[in-house]
Amino acid sequence: MSEMEARPTNFIRQIIDADLAAKKYKTTHTRFPPEPNGYLHIGHAKSICLNFGIAMDYHGKCNLRFDDTNPAKEDMEYVESIKRDVQWLGFQWDGEVRYSSDYFEQLYQYAIELINKGLAYVDELSAEEIREYRGTLTQPGKNSPYRDRSITENLSLFKKMRDGEFAEGAACLRAKIDMASPFIVMRDPVLYRIKFAEHHQTGDEWCIYPMYDFTHCISDAIENITHSLCTLEFQDNRRLYDWVLDNISIGARPHQYEFSRLNLEYAITSKRKLNLLVTEKIVDGWDDPRMPTISGLRRRGYTPSSIRDFCYRIGVTKQENTVEMSALEFCIREDLNENAPRAMAVLDPVKVIIENMASGVDEVLSMQNHPNRPELGERQAPFSNEIYIDRADFKEEANKNYKRLVLGKEVRLRNAYVIKAERVEKDSDGNITTIYCTYDPTTLNKNPEDGRKIKGVIHWVSAKHALPAEIRVYDRLFNTPNPGSEDDFLSTINPDSLIVKQGFVEPSLRQAKVGVAYQFEREGYFCLDSKDGSEDNLVFNRTVGLRDSWSE
Repeated sequence: MSEMEARPTNFIRQIIDADLAAKKYKTTHTRFPPEPNGYLHIGHAKSICLNFGIAMDYHGKCNLRFDDTNPAKEDMEYVESIKRDVQWLGFQWDGEVRYSSDYFEQLYQYAIELINKGLAYVDELSAEEIREYRGTLTQPGKNSPYRDRSITENLSLFKKMRDGEFAEGAACLRAKIDMASPFIVMRDPVLYRIKFAEHHQTGDEWCIYPMYDFTHCISDAIENITHSLCTLEFQDNRRLYDWVLDNISIGARPHQYEFSRLNLEYAITSKRKLNLLVTEKIVDGWDDPRMPTISGLRRRGYTPSSIRDFCYRIGVTKQENTVEMSALEFCIREDLNENAPRAMAVLDPVKVIIENMASGVDEVLSMQNHPNRPELGERQAPFSNEIYIDRADFKEEANKNYKRLVLGKEVRLRNAYVIKAERVEKDSDGNITTIYCTYDPTTLNKNPEDGRKIKGVIHWVSAKHALPAEIRVYDRLFNTPNPGSEDDFLSTINPDSLIVKQGFVEPSLRQAKVGVAYQFEREGYFCLDSKDGSEDNLVFNRTVGLRDSWSE
């Protein structure tokens, strides 16, 4: 069965199937049209998987087109990050990268065509006055006093706008539609505004820039897009999309279809709010591992396949809903459980001295890299009479439900021996500094010869050979499931969203590479930090825990 046949259908695929069956189009052609005014987030991943996935499954094409009509907020840094994210997710656009700015001259000529048809006019109301004249959901708008200018006057004024003879905000070009329309988007929407800002593609060639609703539909038509897919907030805008194409002399006729956007619990996907987190230095940039950006998820250790799997699982509908964070975490946990090699790390170390093992005599133990994947091979780990274990894995006294090391009792060291805690040493504050143990040398990876049962297994690293590492334990950035609905979303920041620990890892992790995940036994899934980590400065990020502790 092919991937396409195996994948559940949705209303967009049903539309495409019907269009192709009716021979409305020879092939499908979609596009992904981000604004280069920020980094892509998990919501964009859904759109990427939908648009590029359709192109792949139907043997069609998908364009990457930057909606670059607002140079004041755009930057080449964002352009490059978006290209990198799309390719990292496993997709490739058709042909060269496209920009709406590629079509600025054509868009300008189509605007002149609307003026010549009496369907557009230059308005000199202020932005505030335009809002007042537009009316409300219950009250119709009223006509601008400049609405009935002659075609000749409008052509002259529009040229003056292009030539920079108006101040910013002093004039705009508006479509002449219907100020009494029940749809506010159709009440003479602005088509062009003046902005004296240098553009990252066109420099200072233009000082007037087209609005999204005018640009998008024409760009789709120029590129022969068949199915223009966008989120539900653009549903009313489809009327303007169709109006523009109905009233200009352009051959192709794309159609817009809307689907629900991705809302994720404990996260925000507003670029303005994400940008605030960055500019206020609440996070370590757009790729902070707590951010819902694709680059943040990548740095945290998410894989492209886990994000694609998540997007396919949540599906494509017209129903607005909020997806639980645990659904995203399930996908990465499932991926890494299957594919991540195992290693040992101690995040909160306490020293153990094995008194009946000679010091200075080290053993080298062989360990499987994955319990169910023998093809991933084995690694060598040193063992000595001084090791570190996690502080939480020892208690002086405990009930029978505690399956770790207890004073006077035994536990198994992962892939090694059975040890018994004999006594402890404490500092002046009563904190345990050293646990003194004995070991049974006959129990290397096997049960005691006398048949006694050992119930618990804990992880460890050899103290002499351990590598110091900074371990960054990440959690949800916000304390509330819907931070975007709060008056002050910054007040819901989780103060424990990042806990930094100074621990130790086994020697094999000196060779850890960026982009490779590891399961730290009994701790979770971790990866080398792509910004701060190196062979000489081990910094690991926790991608996700071994189980969903939030639902508990």
